[in-house]
Formats: sequence, C-alpha cells, structure tokens
Amino acid sequence: MAGILAELLPEQTLQIVYLIAGILFIQGLRDMTHPRTATRGNLISSGGMFLAVVVTVLWFEILSPVILAAGLLVGGAIGGYLAITVETTEMPQLVGLFNGFGGGASAVVAGAELIDVFSASGSLSLELTTSAAVAGIIGSVTFSGSFVAAGKLHGLVGDSPVSPNVGHVIKAVFLAISLLAGLYLVAQPGLFGESLQTDWIPVYWLLVGAALLLGVALVLPIGGADMPVVIALLNSYSGLAAATTGFVLDNTVLIIAGTLVGASGMILTVIMTESMNRSLANVFFGGLGTGGGGESDEEMDAIYEGNISETSAEEVVMLLETANRVVIVPGYGMAVAQAQHAVAELVELLDENDVDVEFGIHPVAGRMPGHMNALLAEADVPYEKMRELEEVNPTFSQTDLVIVSGANDVVNPRANEDDSSPIAGMPILNVTEARHVVVNKRSLSPGFSGIANPLFARDNTSMLFGDAKESMQELVNEYKEATS
Repeated sequence: MAGILAELLPEQTLQIVYLIAGILFIQGLRDMTHPRTATRGNLISSGGMFLAVVVTVLWFEILSPVILAAGLLVGGAIGGYLAITVETTEMPQLVGLFNGFGGGASAVVAGAELIDVFSASGSLSLELTTSAAVAGIIGSVTFSGSFVAAGKLHGLVGDSPVSPNVGHVIKAVFLAISLLAGLYLVAQPGLFGESLQTDWIPVYWLLVGAALLLGVALVLPIGGADMPVVIALLNSYSGLAAATTGFVLDNTVLIIAGTLVGASGMILTVIMTESMNRSLANVFFGGLGTGGGGESDEEMDAIYEGNISETSAEEVVMLLETANRVVIVPGYGMAVAQAQHAVAELVELLDENDVDVEFGIHPVAGRMPGHMNALLAEADVPYEKMRELEEVNPTFSQTDLVIVSGANDVVNPRANEDDSSPIAGMPILNVTEARHVVVNKRSLSPGFSGIANPLFARDNTSMLFGDAKESMQELVNEYKEATS
C-alpha cells in the first residue's frame, strides 16, 4: 500500500531512486576491487542501501518515520560498536555472521510475505510460491551454514574435516525434505485453487527447518583450510537469497543488490578454488586435512631431522643489512599474533634505508579472501607494496631475503613436487627461489593440510622460532640498533 510519500511525489520517483541506488551498488562494488578504493566503495554501497531502505519504508508506509529513525539509530549504533571493537583477526567470523543474518532475513521475509498475501487475497500465485520456496531454502542454508562457519573460525566448533563418506545420507535426507516441501508449496495454487487452505503454512516452516539442518550438515564436516572458499560461497548464497526475496516482494532494488552480491560472491569462490587447485565439489565433499592429521610425526621427522637451521633476530638483521630486496609473506599466524603493526614498522625502517621491500600475498592466506590485505591496511602499509601471487612470483629469483611470517601451506614446495600431496598443483609462492628465506613460526607444526613443509629444511632456509608479534618486534629493535 502506498503511503503519504507516494501521494506527494510522481509515480516514477520510486523507480528513479532504485536506479540511483543500483548505480551506487555497482560503483561501490567496482571500488571494492582494490584496497586503495575499498573504503570509498563500502561507503558508496552503504549509502545506496540507506537510500533504498529509507525511501522504500516511507513510500509504502511500512513503518512510521519515528520507528524507522529509531531502527536506523539502534542498528547504526550496533554496527558502529562492532566496527570499533571487533579485531581485524576476527573479521572473517563477523563476515560469516553477516552472511547468515542476510540469509535468515530472506527466509523469514519470504514466509511473512506469503502469509500477508494469503491473508489479503486468499490465494497465492505460482510465481510467488516458487520464489518464496527458493528464498526459504537458500536463505536457511545460508543462515545455519554461516553460523557454523563462524563458529569454526572462532574456535567454537571443531576445525577438523570429517571423512568424505560421513553424513552424505543425512544431507540427502534434509535436501529431499526441503525440496519436497518446496514442491508442495509451489503446487498449492494449481491443486487447490480458490479452496486453498492454510495447511501450506507449516509446510513452509518445515522447508525452513530442513534447510537449516542441511546448512549445518553441509558446513560442519568441512575443515578450517577450506573456510575461505566456504565464506565466499555463503556470501554468494546470501545474495541469491536476497535477490529471490526481491522477486517475492516485487522489489527491483533488492533484486539488483542481491544479484550483484550473488554474482560477485560466486566469482570470488571460483578464484578461491582455482587458487587452491581444487573443485568446489572437492571442497564440500573432500575435506582438506588439518591439525597434523595428514602425516604421522615419524613421517615429518624424516623430512626435518638434522636438516633444520635455526636462527636469531641478530642474524636476521645481518641479512637485512646486506639485502637490496626483501619480500615479506604474511600468513594466518601473523594475524593470530596481531603482528601486522610490528611488520609495518620493520617495512618503514627498511624503506628509510633504501631497501626495496614488498609483500607477497597468497589469495587464500588467512581465513577469508583479502584477510592479509585488510590486516596490512589496518597497519597503514602502503597499498602499492602488496603484491598478489602472479605479480610477486617472478621476482623471487631476484630477491635477497624472504621473511615468511606465520604462513605454511601457501609456501610449501610439495604443491609443485609431490603429486600425491593433498595440496598437489595448488599455486604457491615460490619463495625457495630467493637467496635466503627466514620462516618465523612457533614450531614445526604443519599447516591446515596436515603435511610437513620441506621448505623448512632447505639449505637456504632458516627458522626463527617464536611468536610472530614478539619476533617481529625484536627484529625491529635489533634493526634500529644496528642502523642507528
């Protein structure tokens, strides 16, 4: 029902506003493709959504202006609080929760619209029930799956993958229930016509319940190493659910926004899987090892025993003093230790001494796409120093020193050398080509793949054992003293 705003303005005003909002979404998404313009893109997209929400609510008198203002105030306060208090290392969990809330909202809104339309007209169209069924299934899977993913990232849910053969029957059962409930809902108008009864209402919520359990069953068996792909895919799901809900509500701007999120999330998912040399089906039904489950201690000892060269901060500084080019490879260990500020300070000192220093960033380093870029940007590292895998790999042969801070699988040469390895064929940062490599880790423990890393035992590699933040800060202090 149109409100006072619709009576005061021309009929085309709403569509013009939606067009402007759509343009803002597209421009914001474009800006978010580069770290330098990502903040601006986020603001532009947020502005477009704010405009669309305010105009829609007032145009159709969904809420009074006072309640709308109160909702925006409360929501803005919560968002501001999260932006200030949530650590950058916990951002993947927050993104997972946002995906989940988006999917859950789509499922609830679709169900509420079905009830509202039925109460007003006593009938449901085939287009409406089809769109609502799809929104309910995708939105519910996104909601529960995202919460499981966030729990895994935060350490509240087991991080290890489950055997590929476990749970497939359960998934099939929940999927079948969801689809059958959806088919029943879609068939209602054709089967009953004017005598349509309200027994479809519990069927819709049965669909939602089964889809919620399906989301849990899909994500729970997946190991932590695959969470970047899962987060990207769930982001795509949340967009698809929003777009489908747009069809339910006949809302153009929701269709546009959801389609953009769905498409960009799917593209990102493809990029992530290619960066791991794995198919999406393998991610969901294969399960990459974690926590040392891939190889026994004896097998790892056979690679490391007698071949590990340990170093100290003082010795690393000596290498830095003679280096003309340095590349730093950040990993999840750096994020956990929150060492990005100490690393940024070291880079600043190297710059002052005319050392060419850059970062080599693997697409799946960390726990979500762009995680390392966000951490380094938080520490005010210049964007031009962040190099992607394709850019930095050809330069390693001309690099005097590579410092690997908390990374493991993304620099494991077994990806290129061992066809039987779980990471075989995965594009890696070829740090072994550098003159010297220093790996900063707490121990020789494996990465998410659960396999030993022969890089640690190479002749040109030295291990700097210790917490990433403490080790980097010690390097900063030693380098200051040596160059002062």
